[in-house]
Amino acid sequence: MKKLTYVLLVMLLLLGGLALSSQKGPYPDLVYFNVRMSEEIALKDTAEGLTDIFMWGLSGPQIFGLDQATRDKLDLYAVPSGSWSLLMNPIPNKAPYVVEVGGKEYFNAFAIRDIRFAMNDLINRQYLVDEILGGAGTPAFTMATTGQPGTYRYNLLATKFGLTAEGNEARALQVIESSMQAAAALPENAGRLVKQGDGFWYFDNEPVTIKIAIRVDDPQGRLKEGDYIGDQLEKAGLKAERLYWDRIKCSNVVYGGDPAEFTWQMYTEGWGAGATRAFWEHIVAQMYAPWYGYMPGGMTEGFWNYEQDEIDEVTLKAYTGNFLTEEEYWELALRGLELGLEEAVRIYVVNQLDFFVANASRLKQRFAYGLGDGLNTWSIRTAVTDDRTLFITQFSAMGSLFMDAWDPIGTDGFDSVYSNYIAENLYDSAMFESPASAIPTPLRAVPVEVQTKARRNEEGDVVGDYEVPANAINYCPFNEAWLQVGEGNKSISMATYEFKFGKLHHGQPITIVDFLYAQAFQMEWANKEGDDDLQYEQAYSSSLKSGLDTIIGWVLNEDDTITVYFNYNFPASKERVASWAAPGISVSSSGHPVGCAWEIAEAMSLLVTEGSESGTAYSITMDPAFTEVDAIAPACVKDIRAKLVEMKERKHIPNYIKEFVDEEYVLGRYEAAIEFIDNYGHAYISNGPFYLSKFDSTSNFIELRAFRDPDYPYEDTYWIEELKAIRMEINSLETPSFVAKGSDIPVNVYVSEVTYPIDEAVPATTGKVTLSLIVGQETREFEAAMTEAGLFECVIPASAVMDLDPGSYDIMAIAELEGAIPASASTSIVIY
Repeated sequence: MKKLTYVLLVMLLLLGGLALSSQKGPYPDLVYFNVRMSEEIALKDTAEGLTDIFMWGLSGPQIFGLDQATRDKLDLYAVPSGSWSLLMNPIPNKAPYVVEVGGKEYFNAFAIRDIRFAMNDLINRQYLVDEILGGAGTPAFTMATTGQPGTYRYNLLATKFGLTAEGNEARALQVIESSMQAAAALPENAGRLVKQGDGFWYFDNEPVTIKIAIRVDDPQGRLKEGDYIGDQLEKAGLKAERLYWDRIKCSNVVYGGDPAEFTWQMYTEGWGAGATRAFWEHIVAQMYAPWYGYMPGGMTEGFWNYEQDEIDEVTLKAYTGNFLTEEEYWELALRGLELGLEEAVRIYVVNQLDFFVANASRLKQRFAYGLGDGLNTWSIRTAVTDDRTLFITQFSAMGSLFMDAWDPIGTDGFDSVYSNYIAENLYDSAMFESPASAIPTPLRAVPVEVQTKARRNEEGDVVGDYEVPANAINYCPFNEAWLQVGEGNKSISMATYEFKFGKLHHGQPITIVDFLYAQAFQMEWANKEGDDDLQYEQAYSSSLKSGLDTIIGWVLNEDDTITVYFNYNFPASKERVASWAAPGISVSSSGHPVGCAWEIAEAMSLLVTEGSESGTAYSITMDPAFTEVDAIAPACVKDIRAKLVEMKERKHIPNYIKEFVDEEYVLGRYEAAIEFIDNYGHAYISNGPFYLSKFDSTSNFIELRAFRDPDYPYEDTYWIEELKAIRMEINSLETPSFVAKGSDIPVNVYVSEVTYPIDEAVPATTGKVTLSLIVGQETREFEAAMTEAGLFECVIPASAVMDLDPGSYDIMAIAELEGAIPASASTSIVIY
């Protein structure tokens, strides 16, 4: 008996203290979300145990100012997850830089590229870090968050452009002045654009203004940033019109409005990292390329849209894997960023070190979190409390968790952290990027074979050598049917996937049909069949079509696997190739991890194309002329339900799946969806580990319940164990600040091995440290040797730097260990 007790104790210890369990779903049974309008109150609630997790990144000054007794009650998760950028409205983006609104003309200084670029020098990024962020951050010049894998090559471009943390105010003022003088000399502006004695520029006797949309609901951050930038602009003779708006108004006007209305010229944006990333070409596209839909105009049909063909061309190639080698990949991705920096429509200014907090006594161990993005769905799925109940607080100065549409289709859906922090727990994607390693990891689609055969043809195009079977199928929106691709097709890659099917939240089984619907829906709505095509939306197409066009065909195998043939190449990661084409249930173009049952997407699309019972005109975009579809808004839910009843009565079978289902199947889905809506008051029916059980938009309350269906593919402790990892950490990188030319450069690198997510560190006793001296776009590499536990030393010989001109140079260190997550750090030296 004593021996049995001992064995059980050992097993419990190996599981980190967790009781063995065969429950399906996540560890928590219940998750409650609420909101606080004060960060200080939410922080205090967390310390006192009134809430378990404050799911909001706090600034350094807020944490550093806590007394020790309060700090001891909190688990801290410090992550460089936030960033600030400035989005400019460049309309008309050409001379004479004049915009007409309501019969009146205005001069837009930000239509001049040199003035936009000069903002890099006009802003002292180090001031923003030191004075506003309290030192808890770093200056930023690109979308690549400092410290995340693979970012250093992107951030080196800042050096090429001569950008510095402190800026160069004198140079900026000179560039702005000369650009304005040149604009004033244009015949169209002669006598209209003049600089008067008060030092300000005037157009038609009215001040030339810069309308800055400033986030007033971030009083300690972007409000101060916006005021500082306004002061800097006025030094250049441009009046700052400060628009103190909240998030909702900023989002509606800046992202949802037409730039031609000229209601704003600059927006103080803030971003969460979104994920821990190993590769960044898709973020280059998102933040700088018009086709992606995040630039002024948002690729909305009828709006004025910013255009830049070369950025579109190179980022599309990088995004869709249209290259042969890693070298070509970097050429494309870096060229896209280079053009984005030159165009300066979006300028990054700082990365924030965000601090997330949890109550130390309620949480029994540290949970998973994104090393690059902070708390996320994996934090909630792996959080352990004694009572399996989790209380989570979000911060909103507006006091609302319901600030955007729960639209599971369009590009504007789930356009806030408030909805995403909730909805990502309700949905399982096909694959996901690990919060620790950033490597694509199977969740519902498991790649069992992945192969790539690519070459360059005589015309210089990247093509594939995989023979696509003639019986492979793809959906043709013009025929409104799945068709065989026929003979003669080849693809760059192929992958075969097994699936962890399970059930949807209304109890209906997930089958291949769900994947067929999602793929066909996207093809239909992303391809325009004519001017009167109601099943087409430009922004939706812009976001998805480039990726959809890489899919050649699917083969539906008898064992319920799917083999996909597609034109995508990524030499550095077979996992990334697999994730590109993995079938899933989502039809969303938002880029967020959301997805609904196909019958909900179908009902929403029919609300747009056929109309609604209430007479409301719906769209899948944030268009002021329409109401965006919303899976939890009561009025829209009522219309969705009515449409489902109508679909059931007329025995509607979508074209996307009509060849694969019968009447009984679709009627069963409609009945289950209607019953779910009646039970829960919403239409967000998904496949994730939780379902939305209760919500109240008046009291700002949301309850999630664990989905304990026996067919759910994962048990409650699975991801707690699976996501454990070892990561390297560079504690410090020590070099002399100044080195005389002709001297050796000694470098010491202090390295730890850290157990994730508990973050216990010990000095590294093995591994490899590589040093890179960055000279322009060239890197000179040197190996460091371990001299004692945790210390790697290297001497860069004088002979390696004799040819360098006096100036500042970057040194980067990368610490690696087989099976561990690598780490990087950089510093600067001055050679004189």
